[in-house]
Amino acid sequence: MNSGKIVLGALAGLAAGAVLGILFAPDKGSKTRAKILSKGGEYADSLKEKCNEFVDTITSKADEAEKMVEKGRAKYDDMKKDVKQASL
Repeated sequence: MNSGKIVLGALAGLAAGAVLGILFAPDKGSKTRAKILSKGGEYADSLKEKCNEFVDTITSKADEAEKMVEKGRAKYDDMKKDVKQASL
């Protein structure tokens, strides 16, 4: 699943939850706003955590790719040397 879709879904859910919370809140406005801010903070923390996990995953994949490129480059250099020696 595309991570952009996940982020967009999380933001849409947050907005929908806030609107529904305001519309159906049995508490006074100040209490409702405090609850919304609290939940918004929780959702923001969760979103930050997911973004950090995503960045960590991408970083590890990039490191793996870099190692593979280095191995491929080393093999290419070895083969190049072998071809040079064979042509002499």
